[in-house]
Amino acid sequence: MKTLTEYIWFNTSKKREYINITLEVEKSLQKSEIKEGMILVSAMHITAGVYVNDAENGLIQDIDEWLEKLAPFKADYRHHRTGEDNGDAHLKSLLIHHEVIIPVTNGKLDFGPWQQVYYAEFDGQRRKRLVIKVMGE
Repeated sequence: MKTLTEYIWFNTSKKREYINITLEVEKSLQKSEIKEGMILVSAMHITAGVYVNDAENGLIQDIDEWLEKLAPFKADYRHHRTGEDNGDAHLKSLLIHHEVIIPVTNGKLDFGPWQQVYYAEFDGQRRKRLVIKVMGE
């Protein structure tokens, strides 16, 4: 089995951003030269996430509004007693989850017709990273 590990660094300009990273994942796959296997894409921070969905701006706004309704920013999270102010970002990360596994078939991401990979940042404006782990033959 062959493996390849790569890291992508982010420093978003906004507190919350949704970044399409499909091309970066495809580049890692091509670099690995595997034909059959899988790719793990994982945010390495507890206030970020990774998901697979449609690359449609209205949907991205809907996702952001949905997450804000489920885990709104508010001053009274117990987590804020530690001096932090990002309790909502931790909860949003739990809802989106921190990683996805993508199948690889015939040297390509084995996606449905509209699927794309996104990095979701919920406590941005500072340096964070993501790991891409390609595994297969």
